[in-house]
Amino acid sequence: MFMTVRTLLTSVMLCAALASPALSGGGKKVVVELYTSQSCSSCLPADAFLAELAERDDVIALSFHVDYWNYIGWDDPFLSAEATARQRACGQTMKKRYVYTPQIVVDGRAETVGSDRSTVDTLIRMAATAQKIEIDVAHNKDGTTDIRVPAGTSPSESRGELWIGFYDSAVKTEVRAGENRGETIVNANIVRTYKRIGFWTGRGTDEACRSESIGRQGP
Repeated sequence: MFMTVRTLLTSVMLCAALASPALSGGGKKVVVELYTSQSCSSCLPADAFLAELAERDDVIALSFHVDYWNYIGWDDPFLSAEATARQRACGQTMKKRYVYTPQIVVDGRAETVGSDRSTVDTLIRMAATAQKIEIDVAHNKDGTTDIRVPAGTSPSESRGELWIGFYDSAVKTEVRAGENRGETIVNANIVRTYKRIGFWTGRGTDEACRSESIGRQGP
């Protein structure tokens, strides 16, 4: 059963050159993406860790469920080919020869094993010191969102992408087959659907970027 559906909004969610955003009024945020699968037994500690990270005010913690572990007996109900493509795109950006689960990507710039708490904490602390772009977000009663992005202040802030999507904040699943048979898994902040709504070229937006609500995918 889905407990809550929330809107996520971050800039540069496809591992572009910019750091993660500082949402207006909310301070700096570090984006932590976990690539996981309910079919993967080694993912369970990483899933639990991400649920803890999701409670932090300084982190945007997201779960992306990949589709390449289905063959071992359990079809993850939250898998998507888009999540796998995203993970591979991040790997290419970071010049990695392969991707794996559980893998955590921090701010699109660094990665490590998703259950390696010490390294993940270090990467988050390092990412928090990077310059952030403050995005002003206003959610409207008609279901649309207004987004304003200021001009960049350094040569490295030259391009980026704006993405909007939805995630389920917490979902409990009883796994009935595969490596995790008999386990009850709680996955946090499962990204269900997302899309690119615009580009940022380093210049401030004169007009608000207006995005229509997008529908959720899956059950």
